[in-house]
Amino acid sequence: VALVGANGAGKTTLLNAMTGFQMPADGQVLLGDKVASGLKPHWFRRHGVARTFQAGRLFRDMPVSENIEIAAVSMGLSRRKAHAHAMELLEWLGLADRAETPAGVLPYTDERRVGIARALAVRPDFVLLDEPAAGMSDLECDEMMRVVSEIPGKFGCGVLLIEHNMRVIMNLASNIYCLSNGKMLASGKPEV
Repeated sequence: VALVGANGAGKTTLLNAMTGFQMPADGQVLLGDKVASGLKPHWFRRHGVARTFQAGRLFRDMPVSENIEIAAVSMGLSRRKAHAHAMELLEWLGLADRAETPAGVLPYTDERRVGIARALAVRPDFVLLDEPAAGMSDLECDEMMRVVSEIPGKFGCGVLLIEHNMRVIMNLASNIYCLSNGKMLASGKPEV
């Protein structure tokens, strides 16, 4: 599912409300039949909702693998299992050779992919991706589209994608919702 709209439309604010980083000004956040409005981000992670951020938020001095491991350990995996899981994710992303590289020296596109791996490390039911292809070339967008398209089948989770690149949206989304000033303006299936 894709969420689109102009800058300032409320896309990231909605994501923040859906993951406990912001209290909704109006309405409620529901996860299943549970009212989750106002609950903390760790509650959402423990209940199957993970997210990425527009800015990578990586621990820049830590190795790439440990950036991912920390998310898995926070969900109860042993350090050994967390490391194995992190390495599986890095292998899938083609970044296994960068496992011991400090995250702060990664190129921008690799930072974005490590952010996705960190979100997937918690084995979510839903992963919310906030502009994963922002600032990427067409070739880099193609690789990001491959990664995002594989998530539902490989990890068995739903994907909510915020993105300004309409080529990415039209190639990945089965449903699109358009926001304007915090309200839904339109919704529907993409026309390819």
